[in-house]
Amino acid sequence: MKSEYKTKPRNRIIEYLKQNADIKFTARDIYNKLEKDGETINRATVYRNLERLYQEGKLIRYKESDSNATCYQYSENHGQCNHHMHAQCTECGKIFHLNKEFVEEFEEKVHLVYGVDVDCSKTVIVGKCNECKK
Repeated sequence: MKSEYKTKPRNRIIEYLKQNADIKFTARDIYNKLEKDGETINRATVYRNLERLYQEGKLIRYKESDSNATCYQYSENHGQCNHHMHAQCTECGKIFHLNKEFVEEFEEKVHLVYGVDVDCSKTVIVGKCNECKK
């Protein structure tokens, strides 16, 4: 694996990610926030860093079905997030990391019943979380 390089824009992006770890965001959200804070940053730099962070397993990346926008969520504390499934709350947008045993059982049943191999890196189950149901 290539060594991680540290630049001021990358550090500011990671700072944003850590401060917003419980919510989803787009590259545009990060760009707009950093620009609002007076940072001089190129949009391509934001996209390039998000791609690298995703490849490093520090971000979850998925497409929003209703807007077709690519969304991200910081996940460094959860290991390689592109190797397990997630659930997302339709109200607050929070992402939940699904239990490995549950996911393995789900994958096995989908394969047995439908003959489909689930791609966990692109699978997000959508519903309303307990907090938003209150």
